[in-house]
Amino acid sequence: MQKMWQGRFSEASSELLEAFNASIEFDKELYSQDINGSKAHTKMLSKCDIIDNEAANKILEGLDQIKSEIENGEFKFNIADEDIHMAIEKRLSQIIGAEFGGKLHTARSRNDQVALDFRLFVLEANLAISKLLLNLIKTLHSIAKEHKSTLMPGFTHLQHAQPVSLSYHLLAYGFMFIRDYDRLMSSYKRNNLSPLGSCAMAGTPHPIDRDIVAKELGFSGITPNAMDSVSDRDFALELLFNISVIFTHTSRMCEELILWSSSEFGYITISDRFSTGSSIMPQKKNPDVAELIRGKTGRAYGNLISLLTTMKSLPLAYNKDMQEDKEPLFDSVKNAKNSLIILNEMIKEIKFNKENMLKACKTGHLSATDLADYLVKQKQIPFRQAHFITGKCVALAESLGKDLSELSLDELQSIEPIIDSNALELLKLESSKEARRSLGGTSDYSVDIQLNLISDFLNSNDK
Repeated sequence: MQKMWQGRFSEASSELLEAFNASIEFDKELYSQDINGSKAHTKMLSKCDIIDNEAANKILEGLDQIKSEIENGEFKFNIADEDIHMAIEKRLSQIIGAEFGGKLHTARSRNDQVALDFRLFVLEANLAISKLLLNLIKTLHSIAKEHKSTLMPGFTHLQHAQPVSLSYHLLAYGFMFIRDYDRLMSSYKRNNLSPLGSCAMAGTPHPIDRDIVAKELGFSGITPNAMDSVSDRDFALELLFNISVIFTHTSRMCEELILWSSSEFGYITISDRFSTGSSIMPQKKNPDVAELIRGKTGRAYGNLISLLTTMKSLPLAYNKDMQEDKEPLFDSVKNAKNSLIILNEMIKEIKFNKENMLKACKTGHLSATDLADYLVKQKQIPFRQAHFITGKCVALAESLGKDLSELSLDELQSIEPIIDSNALELLKLESSKEARRSLGGTSDYSVDIQLNLISDFLNSNDK
């Protein structure tokens, strides 16, 4: 069968070109968006009296049949059709006849057609990933509410720093994922514009109404410049970037879960349902889910760089290079969805080993800063001097094989006689945690504010 663009050509395409040029093996994923876009376009053509009602009705019925055939596995995909757009149009003419099927592409180019389909896919993926983020935030919020009194070491440089609550630590990730959600929502709003009607790159002489199509498909408006519309892939780049940042955050969380599940930490036990074993070592229980999510981060980054590189220096308007936009995005969307789903389910079943976390708090002199702050606030000692005195106390504790919080008053006074019994209370781990009442701090007061902030966020966005 001749190609729909064959009129200008006198020779058939090389078989090498057939395979090299075709995208149908991957862009067939856009069948639903393509059919919905074609239906909206058909209704607009009819309303604008560009095609008659008989042709419109036959086209709409034919498109519904094609969608059914694809979803029932009856549709025959052929590499000679090049892409999903040509495949659907060819099948439409087979069903309703070329007299009617050939009218579908009036006032439309594959350039604005693929821009529409791909944009619809990206917007739908944006909403789907946003919903999965909400589920993950909800899980973290729920667990955090239960662990305000669970003490654990806070870290800087992967060294014990100050005592915090597990709740506080988990909420840090909650706020990361809220930023991810906000970025997706901002991108959705910015890109929710219909490019259809831009035609090849300069618009069309037919008396179309682009707003009809936009409203039919749920867009908030239309893109203002046809040349930009068919050559723009910012919406895809934004989603790839947003997914990359999501993976940055999930990989940080997964790295900590991997560390926490190790014998060296022993903070958590990951459910057997989300762990694997070794082919040679019977005792092994590996955190493969967390490791795979951490590993897929590299793919997400690579997909972003791939499309950025493809779009770099492309002259306006559409170029065939842009066919390379879909595979990296499809891959990132698939992995983002799968990773967020399984991460959420794994976290729900994690057992937190409170005793090991508390024990870890008693190494590393986590309340050292509290002693320095005490000397500044209660004894009016300059901070640098207080820092030096506290360092000497830490050195004493080290020499005695104790944690700073375990030193007696006599031992503390051997370093600085001005220290009194008030310091002993401040050096307790719970007191250290509760002392940080500043907004964003780790005290119960501050954590309650953070929990409420996330609760308000969930209530306003979980629809």
